[in-house]
Amino acid sequence: MSKLIFDPEASPVEGLAGEPAVAPERLSVEWLRARFANPPLWPHEKTEEYRLREGMPSPIPAAVLMPLVVREGGLTLLLTQRTAHLHDHAGQVSLPGGRMDPDDISSIATALRETEEEVGLAQRHIEVLGTMPDYFTGTGFRVTPVVGIARPPFELRADPFEVAEIFEVPLSFLMNGMHHQRRSVQLPNGSRRSFYAIPYDRFFIWGATAAMVRNLFHFLRA
Repeated sequence: MSKLIFDPEASPVEGLAGEPAVAPERLSVEWLRARFANPPLWPHEKTEEYRLREGMPSPIPAAVLMPLVVREGGLTLLLTQRTAHLHDHAGQVSLPGGRMDPDDISSIATALRETEEEVGLAQRHIEVLGTMPDYFTGTGFRVTPVVGIARPPFELRADPFEVAEIFEVPLSFLMNGMHHQRRSVQLPNGSRRSFYAIPYDRFFIWGATAAMVRNLFHFLRA
């Protein structure tokens, strides 16, 4: 399942998730820090792909960073557009991260190391807030999302092999259920796949990245 057999952007929009936006006062560093320090009970969302892969043996451990960048106009989420030649998730919008190395002592270490390697965001600029529930991908990875605050000034440097572009999306845009589309596609084997998509400007956020954004959304709304 490393190569897509359908065009997600051409898939019809069946509806919007439609939940109210997260209150603006919850999108501050202070509020987020307090939420992660004392998290509530909350139900995380499991996609169809997650359910299919959750019980499969020996998933590959990996981690991504959800870097919330402190900007004058509010927090943003830093994302990447992957290069078109990669074996997994080629050309897709992703969070910086990758598979765990044997020398990594934790998923947090993996996320920080991979982020510095992929986009040049040094670990000294990141305050780790905590982790989100693991996400199981169709390509066989068990991904731990790590949420952190990134404070400028910092310099970014894209790894030309993996990253075609680095961009940021306002967190207030992502934390609004009216921007979360439900889409589905009929696959050649007769099955139907449903997924979330969050189009922004010229970027199309979907699949695992959209699902992890959705879980952050639920966590902040809880």
